[in-house]
Amino acid sequence: MKLKLTLLIFSLLVLGCKKKDELTISPLSYKSEDCTDCPEVLIDIFDFKDDTSFSKNINASLKKEVINELLYDDEVKVATIEEAILSFKEGYLDLKKMYPEETLSWEASIKGDIVFENKDVLTIKLETYIFTGGAHGYSATRLLNFDKKKGDQLENWQLIKDKERFIHLAEIKFKIQEDIPQNGYINSTGFMFENDIFYLPSNMGFTKKGMLLVYNQYEVASYADGPITLLLPYDEIKNYITVKLKKE
Repeated sequence: MKLKLTLLIFSLLVLGCKKKDELTISPLSYKSEDCTDCPEVLIDIFDFKDDTSFSKNINASLKKEVINELLYDDEVKVATIEEAILSFKEGYLDLKKMYPEETLSWEASIKGDIVFENKDVLTIKLETYIFTGGAHGYSATRLLNFDKKKGDQLENWQLIKDKERFIHLAEIKFKIQEDIPQNGYINSTGFMFENDIFYLPSNMGFTKKGMLLVYNQYEVASYADGPITLLLPYDEIKNYITVKLKKE
């Protein structure tokens, strides 16, 4: 009875706070089995419940991202998140058989959040932490952008209409943020951009305050430096992006 009441309250809160342009979601969690020789896996994402092809496409993309993060062996074919968790466990157990005294327990956590949504665009952030041995685990942020009208996932190049000016502005802002002289090379203070030339990160997405650029660990800096993020306000990039967004 308490569980039913809790679900009812959650549903009312979600529906009550839902704006007209927002899709309907419900939480979706996965957890590894609780046993001595099992790696710890915790996944908190969501399902889009609207009965549209677009919602189905987003759900499929989310699950694909989670599966790709958990797959330890690229040759293993899995179709569901449950199968991916099992594959992660089997990878750990196989390694432990070979190195019983050296293998530390594995760990994986993935959390999804909607960081932006209007009538045209949806941006989802996936925060991932994976530990499969070694000195430390690996954390990463994945930003997924979707065109709500066409129902497609957007690639980074589809977000920008004036790439040259956008990159120029981003470099100026990056140098200001990281205390790099404007007339100096991008790697002059220790960054590791390839060929000493500034470029955009693999992960870019919309937020309420602007476009977020995320350089994950090792992308342009050492592990110790952690992820490097840059937020570009919409009023400064509105002429360079393909989507018309209002500053909030």
